[in-house]
Amino acid sequence: MAKATLPAFPAVLKQLESLGERMRLARLRRKITAELFSERMGVSRETLRRLENGDPTIAMGTYMRALRVLGLDGNIDSLARDDELGRKLQDLDLPQPQRRKRTPKSSASNGPSKPPHL
Repeated sequence: MAKATLPAFPAVLKQLESLGERMRLARLRRKITAELFSERMGVSRETLRRLENGDPTIAMGTYMRALRVLGLDGNIDSLARDDELGRKLQDLDLPQPQRRKRTPKSSASNGPSKPPHL
């Protein structure tokens, strides 16, 4: 039985198409043919075609192999490095400092009293 996949969000499809196009351009700038590139990646020409077209069913490992062949695999380390939203959510769970209630000062407790003049 075939594994069912959920449809990708339209924004994700656009991002994958852009990524595939950038990878295709990187391959062309290096003057690597599709045949040689797919061979170096260990995938079929059809899989490479799907990757460069932004097919959402391409495995992450396949993208990693493509980036490695292109010499761009170091760029993957910057993905999701700065989790600003996650840190903000985590900070909300931190205990908040307790503020002490101020009690109104009475006139009798306004510091040392002066001795009466004799």
